[in-house]
Amino acid sequence: MSDQPPAARNAIPESLRIQLEVFRTRLWRRKLVEAVAAGLIGLLVSFLLIYGLDRVWQTPGWARLLILLGGVSLFGGFAPYWLHRWVWGHRREEQLARLIAKRYPGLGDRLLGVIELQGQEETGDSLSPRLRAAAMEVVAAEAGKRKLDDALPVPRHRKWALSALALMVGAAGAFLATPKAGLNALERWLKPFSDVERYTFTQLENAPAYLAVPYGEAFEVVLKLSKSSEQSPDSGLGQYGLQPEIGANLVGERYVFRFPGQQEKGTVVFRIGDLRHSLVVEPLQRPSVVSTRAFVTAPDYMSLPDRTVEFSSGELSLVEGSVVSFELDLSRGVRTGSFGPGKATGENPAGAAPVDEAGALEISGQKAKTAAIGVGGVPFELPFSWVDQFGLTGGSDFRLRVDAVKDAPPVAYTQGIERQKAILPEESIDFEILCEDDFGLKEVGIEWQSLVTMPGEIPVVTGELVLAKGAPEERRIMKPVVFSPAAFGIGPQRLALRAFSEDLYPGRGRVYSEPIILYVLSREEHAQLLKSQFDRTISELEDLARKELNLLDENQRLDNLSAEELEQDENRKRLDTQEQAESENAQRMEDLKEKMEEVMKGATRNGEIDKETMKKMAGALKAMQELAEKDIPEVRDELREAQEPSNTAEKTKEDVKEAVEKQKEVVEKMKKALEQANDANKRFEASTFVSRLKKASAEQNGIAGTLIETFSRKLLGKRHDELDPSDQMKLSDTERQQMLTAADVRWIQEDLGHYHARTNDAAFKSIMEQMRDSKIDLGLENVRAKLQLHHSFMATEGAKLWAAKLEEWAAALGDEMNKEGGGGGEGGGPSPEDEDFEFMLRVMKMIQQQQDLRARTRVLEQLKRDAGTPTTTNE
Repeated sequence: MSDQPPAARNAIPESLRIQLEVFRTRLWRRKLVEAVAAGLIGLLVSFLLIYGLDRVWQTPGWARLLILLGGVSLFGGFAPYWLHRWVWGHRREEQLARLIAKRYPGLGDRLLGVIELQGQEETGDSLSPRLRAAAMEVVAAEAGKRKLDDALPVPRHRKWALSALALMVGAAGAFLATPKAGLNALERWLKPFSDVERYTFTQLENAPAYLAVPYGEAFEVVLKLSKSSEQSPDSGLGQYGLQPEIGANLVGERYVFRFPGQQEKGTVVFRIGDLRHSLVVEPLQRPSVVSTRAFVTAPDYMSLPDRTVEFSSGELSLVEGSVVSFELDLSRGVRTGSFGPGKATGENPAGAAPVDEAGALEISGQKAKTAAIGVGGVPFELPFSWVDQFGLTGGSDFRLRVDAVKDAPPVAYTQGIERQKAILPEESIDFEILCEDDFGLKEVGIEWQSLVTMPGEIPVVTGELVLAKGAPEERRIMKPVVFSPAAFGIGPQRLALRAFSEDLYPGRGRVYSEPIILYVLSREEHAQLLKSQFDRTISELEDLARKELNLLDENQRLDNLSAEELEQDENRKRLDTQEQAESENAQRMEDLKEKMEEVMKGATRNGEIDKETMKKMAGALKAMQELAEKDIPEVRDELREAQEPSNTAEKTKEDVKEAVEKQKEVVEKMKKALEQANDANKRFEASTFVSRLKKASAEQNGIAGTLIETFSRKLLGKRHDELDPSDQMKLSDTERQQMLTAADVRWIQEDLGHYHARTNDAAFKSIMEQMRDSKIDLGLENVRAKLQLHHSFMATEGAKLWAAKLEEWAAALGDEMNKEGGGGGEGGGPSPEDEDFEFMLRVMKMIQQQQDLRARTRVLEQLKRDAGTPTTTNE
């Protein structure tokens, strides 16, 4: 046996082995080139696809991912598969034989047979080695005659390689021509989900992606070319949603697109060169003011706490000197804001500070607050503006107006009292004072002062009473007032009584009401006043009596008619007219009764009216009370009953007759009341002569006293122009008082003459003749002439002389009246009727004294309650 191994003995011929080795090498080379080319093609195509798409649009991340996966799949999937199939799958001879069999089936089958023989081991039944070798040689010889390259697969390696090369050249050209675009595409290709924006040759500087615009208002979008932009297109287009496109030309490196007002959110797509830019636009209402409040600090002198004022009118009134800051609640948050400068809206008073308040708003979320603003003397308007978080401006039409109000003076009123009032010193008056101020009262009260007085009267007085202290926010004070002259030691004179109020404004002082002229009367002056009131009452009573008599005449004419005639419509109308007239008379009598009661009360209070006069006045008052309360109403009621529809003719006739009878009694009682009133009035008038003479005498004594006081100051012998101004004024007042007294005396003489003519009273005639014979009118005029010549001593002597004469005549008249009013019953003592009346007068005086005491007590209680200290000054 041979020592060689079986494999060596069964090896295929060397020529065939070499031919198969060459075939395999060429196969592997081609398929390796194809695999590499395919991988490169996949990568290059995916990259160039991204590069190309990015030139047209913003390739989304998912598309870039698919493209990248497609390219990488050729390189990472197809190439390995191709190598596995053609390289790994054709590494052995039998694999190559099968591939050759696809082109040369017979040869391929024989090659497979040879390759199988190569692997057989020799046995007794197998072919002999020589036969096997011969067979292999035959197949090798046949294979050598064939061109095995024809059995290789269709060659693609050149096309694919050229394609890869072309793609590489294209990619390289892209990088060389547009390096930035190439690098950008490469980065976006390698990082499909990155935020890297596609590169465009047209580039914008800070192009917005979102824009809030005013709702329903036209708006502009300004796009600016970047300095790094490689292209500068002359124009661009923008399209809001599906609306028509809007163009814009390049002006100064900017494209300004103007869009109409929008109400719905949308996207604007801009196309400028290769640039495609999307802008989300959201129409929003401009930020507006929801509510406004002011934080006000009042001027220091008002002592008011700081306050917060909510207002919606846009207008606020503040006192001059205040400090205010405004806070605005806005519809949404703002970034920045400002206010001012203020603009004066009214006339600029002289010296008023200019309005130049301005500054930035203090922003806190949706609130904006101004700095503190001083309020001067000029009304002003404050503009505002702000920018919200979306960049929308607001406030262009928002203004706040501040009306600068001056602190007006307070006002004071008196109410519940007439402008002029006459009372006795011990009487009191009740009224109210009402004081108001716009920002707060300091104090309120009353003040009194004597008006011009003449020499001889009591000293001039001034006084005040603080009734209430105010407070910074107390704008209205109403206080009741009880004022009695006697409670403050004020005697008969003329007073000006005023309410006053004072506010907190520094240095302003008091503001006064219209004065109440208060005539504080002496007993004599009071009696004259009562006499005037009594005269008017008697005159009205006479007029009423005449009217009642006329009504009686008409009622008697109706009474003369028959019962049937009274039933006629015309006569029933006459009855109705009579009834209405009687009702009016009843009301007038009621008014007269009340007036007479006031006169009677005043006479009782006076205390110096003689008893007989009071008695006659009381009689007249009693008759008037009966007429008002009983007699005249009865006549009216009878006339009313006469008109009852249910009456028979006889009943009507009877009622009219009863009315006439009662009316006759009314007329008689009126006559009696008039007689009593006239008698009382005569005595009243006579008593006033005594009072008037005494008053004239007191005035002459007062003039003499004033002149004597000048003697003590050594003014005798000095010329008028050498005197002190106060002394000159006092002497002028003395001269004026002398003139007035002389006029009063002339009136007394004239009134005495008229009284004598009416009454033929001998006593009054005697006094009248004595005054005429004394030539007192000339004497008093002579005293005034001496005063004019500054002959003070002679004037003093004359005044004292005439004062004595006037007092003498007053005493004579008083004695005569006492004689006439004296007497009584048969025994010379007072009658029971006089005693009753005397008792009644004492009771009435006691009641009035109690009332006066109660009034003065009320004044003292008022002083205590209001903690006021009256200040009274005598001059």
